[in-house]
Amino acid sequence: MNKALAVVALGLSLSLAAHAQTIYRTTDAQGNVVFTDNPEGGGQEVTLDPLTVVPSPGETASMAPVVQGGQGEPDTAAPGQPFMPYDRFGILSPGQEETLPTGAAGNVQVTLGIQPELREDHRVRLLVDGRVSQSAMHTDTFLLNNLERGEHVLQAELLDGGGAVRHRSSPVTLYVQRASVNLPSNPNNPSG
Repeated sequence: MNKALAVVALGLSLSLAAHAQTIYRTTDAQGNVVFTDNPEGGGQEVTLDPLTVVPSPGETASMAPVVQGGQGEPDTAAPGQPFMPYDRFGILSPGQEETLPTGAAGNVQVTLGIQPELREDHRVRLLVDGRVSQSAMHTDTFLLNNLERGEHVLQAELLDGGGAVRHRSSPVTLYVQRASVNLPSNPNNPSG
């Protein structure tokens, strides 16, 4: 029972420390350690180190909700925290490992999911295989033309009002099929 009380008191002290309040440690008549925010109890002031918060890898998925920021908040985040004023920022289409058929001639529309709507002072640019494909624009749709056959990795970057890259979506792999001059000709069609 005393251990449970101590754990609850410690949990309370940690939650209070997160709110930047002073915590005091006292011992009651039964010898139980008690943590309180009341200095009148004659307790000893406790100094707690700040908590370190590390996001899990799942929080960086392309359309995973982002817990920081929100509409109307300033562009700066707390020290050590990523800038992200959107609940969602990622590539909606094409889908992960989608194959672009030969008939598309390497042309594909890339659509982003951005919620809430892209702020007026923010821009987005598209990376193909790690290189900037198109300059930053205030849009959620890009058109890629004449992609070569093979595998390509697409990512979107969010740029703030000053042009600094503040967030990058999770990569999306796209496979492109194209007609090849190296394929054997059709024996039923002598012209090609």
